[in-house]
Amino acid sequence: MNTFEHIYAVVSTIPRGKVASYGQVARLAGNPRMSRIVGYALHVNKNPGHVPCYRVVNRFGEVSSAFAFGGGNRQRELLEADGVQFDENGRVKKEYFIVVHDEL
Repeated sequence: MNTFEHIYAVVSTIPRGKVASYGQVARLAGNPRMSRIVGYALHVNKNPGHVPCYRVVNRFGEVSSAFAFGGGNRQRELLEADGVQFDENGRVKKEYFIVVHDEL
């Protein structure tokens, strides 16, 4: 598998109702230093129906203003449809992040 395929495989495992940060995806894909590459891979994702890239947010829980499917509001809509809740600052609440074991 190439790097993008590893990233897509990880993102495909994020369950409905949860999110992951770019850094978490990078760690799970095997290289914690490739957060920017994760962002680029998701930006060029050719199979959004199978790779739910909208479930990846920044480390603060903020959605992308350049979300590939119609801006940040669309990403938020998709997350809310999954059951994800946001705080008063517009950030995903912490309890909706997946847990990566090396972060404990």
